[in-house]
Amino acid sequence: MSQPATEAPERPAPASPKSAPRPSPKTDALPPWNVLLHNDEVNEMGFVIESLCRFARLSVPAATRCTMEAHRKGLSLVLSTHREHAELVAEQLTSLRLTVTIERAE
Repeated sequence: MSQPATEAPERPAPASPKSAPRPSPKTDALPPWNVLLHNDEVNEMGFVIESLCRFARLSVPAATRCTMEAHRKGLSLVLSTHREHAELVAEQLTSLRLTVTIERAE
């Protein structure tokens, strides 16, 4: 003889966790540092432009402007970023024998 079917007891819906508003992350917490390209008489402009595109992630027009400014004025701002990234980009460009320095942005 079969037993009458019993329904499973209803389970309460899981309580949704109370979502407390999260504080927005501070994007300006790290002070900016400038990566500066210096003019030199050793590297060809095409090589400098290609290197800026590759390591500083500049577009070709931006890298060209930066290279030409360094050529004409002796110095050009490549990018402003947090210190660790500025050091990395400067190290990468210096390894290619470009003359690059970093300084704290004002």
